[in-house]
Amino acid sequence: MAAFGTLFMPEMALSTFDGERWSAPKQVAADKISLHPGAHVLHYASTCFEGLKAFRHEDGSVNIFRMDANITRLVQSSRLLSLPEVNPQQLENMIINSIEKYHADVPEPPGSMYIRPTHIGTEPSIGKAASPSLTSMLYVLLSPVGDYFSGGIRPLRLLLEEEGMRCAAHMGMVKSGGNYASALQPIMRARETVNADQVLFCPGGDVQETGAANFLLIDGDEIITKALDTSFLHGITRDSLLTLAREMGMKVSERELSVEELLERAAKPDTEAALSGTAAVLTPVGTLIHEGKDYPVGNGVQGPTTEKLRTALNAVQWGKAPDKHGWLTKV
Repeated sequence: MAAFGTLFMPEMALSTFDGERWSAPKQVAADKISLHPGAHVLHYASTCFEGLKAFRHEDGSVNIFRMDANITRLVQSSRLLSLPEVNPQQLENMIINSIEKYHADVPEPPGSMYIRPTHIGTEPSIGKAASPSLTSMLYVLLSPVGDYFSGGIRPLRLLLEEEGMRCAAHMGMVKSGGNYASALQPIMRARETVNADQVLFCPGGDVQETGAANFLLIDGDEIITKALDTSFLHGITRDSLLTLAREMGMKVSERELSVEELLERAAKPDTEAALSGTAAVLTPVGTLIHEGKDYPVGNGVQGPTTEKLRTALNAVQWGKAPDKHGWLTKV
């Protein structure tokens, strides 16, 4: 299997907004789009996207996981970026029709079909730095992906960054390309200087999120994670895992978490930490790096609760456990 996210289905669903109405979606070649060099997105980053997956079950059916939540978040991101309003029903149809077209190409577990709806501002105007694009393009890319952990699960090393933020505080809940771009340099520096896999942004000592995933601290039967606000992404995988944790009888504490408390709890032998996201579901964190020193999280390897939660979520996604929350849309 090619590297994650580098293999695409040959066609994608596409619709454009001309300032008044959306065009009827159509299937077009997925290897190119046509944009004016002055397009708003290329100069003022008017872009947002989503990441969700479709899974093949043992009965041969294909099921999309939490499509409604991802569509709702794309509508919200578009609104916060002042992009044209997305029609949720049209986007749902674009996703479902795309999966139906490539139904036979959805991999068997642990693989899946990664779905990337993308919304960009297309108005050709370089004079609108302080004004939104009146036209836009919405498309849905499909990428078959294999097991994220094909090389084995390796606990991550996270650098705790107390000076900078992943993105502007009011933009954190927007799934926008600019947020990922702003986190890239700190992540690259962390890799080069302390061999970190990711940066855990903790502005002023407030533990928030990494460059591409939400952060969960697991202390015994309690999960601690930052309460939702505008400064970080409201992860759908995060929400799913917290829901399952509550059903398992765990205590979920969505609250402020300081670097000081994080390091103190991490020193306990049964503590675990993990990153949640669509690609890897739940990835263990083995080491925290703070002010030049390594701090193992618990015993430094994947803990049993992290494994139990990831297995429970995969079981729902793969159709091996009941879908009690209506998370799956059968295609």
